[in-house]
Amino acid sequence: MAYILLIIGFIFLVKGADLFVSGSSAIAEHFGIPTFIIGLTVVAFGTSMPEAAISVTAAVTGANGIAVGNAIGSNIFNLLVVLGASSLIKECPVSRDTLRFEYPLSIATAGALLVMGLRAGADGSLFGTGIVSRVDGLVLLAVFTVFMVMTVKKAMKQHNRENIIDYYGGADVGDPGACMMEEEKTSLLKSIVKSIIGLAGIVLGGDMVVESASSIAEAFGIDEVLIGLTIVALGTSLPELVISIVAAVKGETDIAVGNVIGSNIFNILLVMGLSTAIHPIAITVFSIYDILILIGASLIVLIPLARKQVITRGWGVLLLLMYAGYLAYIIMRTI
Repeated sequence: MAYILLIIGFIFLVKGADLFVSGSSAIAEHFGIPTFIIGLTVVAFGTSMPEAAISVTAAVTGANGIAVGNAIGSNIFNLLVVLGASSLIKECPVSRDTLRFEYPLSIATAGALLVMGLRAGADGSLFGTGIVSRVDGLVLLAVFTVFMVMTVKKAMKQHNRENIIDYYGGADVGDPGACMMEEEKTSLLKSIVKSIIGLAGIVLGGDMVVESASSIAEAFGIDEVLIGLTIVALGTSLPELVISIVAAVKGETDIAVGNVIGSNIFNILLVMGLSTAIHPIAITVFSIYDILILIGASLIVLIPLARKQVITRGWGVLLLLMYAGYLAYIIMRTI
């Protein structure tokens, strides 16, 4: 039964992603919102819901290995697999503004989690088990709130600037007629409904994949931390993977890149923030190593972005190979 649910979950994910990307792109076009902002906020928020649900539930039930492994493992998967696979389909350019703010923020959030884990060592050692407290969680949530406010203001500012350019550029801003107005409202409503249905399919599919995959893994006696870093992280990151690939196929690379960066920020600030605010979470030495790997991978990805502001197909292959190496490492350390 678990295998059947796994297949059905994948189907929900793929179809839901297709609907969500189409709907969100249409909404962005209707309101003149840059697609990158949609990817960074709406898409990233929607695809991070499976991580939030799994990590919060794991924190409440005391399954800290799954909670931490899910957040960190998902970010590594997003950065190396999602971004790597997307760039194989279509080279992914990144704007200068993103390199100055959102991408450094994604690295900084991982650094903050690292500091919290090291600082909170129960035995005063860098090699003990630390506890990320409720206060740490509230700090992460506060930073997340500031980030969202700044992102929304940025989108509104850019939208207003484009409207001014259109107006003074001689764009036709006359009354298009009642018929056209009605068609636009209908089209917007359809896009919103399509996005909601797509998001529901993504969340439902992700949940089905995680539950069935976890059941299969537990039946084979696989370690909890390994489940969090691999099976659960892979399952909860499937929405990001499918949406980014679909977006890349459709030429919406801004959504693909924005989805990855936004999800990585969300996973630490929102997911880990909520989880630790509800229940303190233990950070083991292996989790510290994984955070260091995440930061290192982020800095490696920064190399092509700093040079040409684009992730080429060659770099996409390298990112996928890096993830294969990471998988081999975490499997070996649990044997």
